[in-house]
Amino acid sequence: MTAEPASPASAEPRPILEARHVSKTYAGAHALDDVSVAIVPGRVTCVLGDNGAGKSTLIRILAGAHRPTSGELLLDGRPVRFNGPKAALEAGVATVYQDLATVPLMPVWRNFFLGREATVGRGLFSRLNKSDMKRIVREQMAQIGIDLHELNQPIGTLSGGERQCVAIARAGHFGARALILDEPTAALGVKQSEVVLRYIVRARDQGVGLIFITHNPNHAYPVGDRFLLLSHGRSLGSFTKDELSLADLTSLMAGETPDLA
Repeated sequence: MTAEPASPASAEPRPILEARHVSKTYAGAHALDDVSVAIVPGRVTCVLGDNGAGKSTLIRILAGAHRPTSGELLLDGRPVRFNGPKAALEAGVATVYQDLATVPLMPVWRNFFLGREATVGRGLFSRLNKSDMKRIVREQMAQIGIDLHELNQPIGTLSGGERQCVAIARAGHFGARALILDEPTAALGVKQSEVVLRYIVRARDQGVGLIFITHNPNHAYPVGDRFLLLSHGRSLGSFTKDELSLADLTSLMAGETPDLA
């Protein structure tokens, strides 16, 4: 994918959500040790690392699924303790996991509104507002360059990239200011990955703050503004795009120490 220009680093706005020096211990073992990261409006922060690096633990803490053993979370600059993922979602922090939380045999439009269906009428006379929901889905997907001709088709018949974009667009439509994307391109081919990467750029340009979790520097570098490297639960460093090249990022992922001077 052709590299997109990174957003300017000057006058950086206040983070939507920030983790400061967070650690997480399970049965005496450090899954995460003194890691800091921020979700900033209009920025893509890529968190990279191999399996066991601590990426999943960091996701769960940011998403409100786990509380850190030490360190703190700040929401709009104020300390916060989420009582679960629902509280994080209500604060505008949405997480799109690899499994996407979709129902494969259910139509695209039903998956988009799953649990938040629009209705008309009241009480016993209430019914689904199918026309409005279909219109909204079609508009939302068209905005990111995906033309879905048949919204009644099961979402499982879409390509992996299209399903990812439906899940991400759903989060944005329901008010997410911050998006945490868990390996959204991990199982996708080149063309499908490009669909998702283009959407990440669009969301960034619309002012959404994104955390892009990945093990693939070739996917991270074109869209990222900042890069956090994790290994065995520890930070190897946090870098802006101006501070390293794709080759540097790849070397860091491989455990090498490039000359970043």
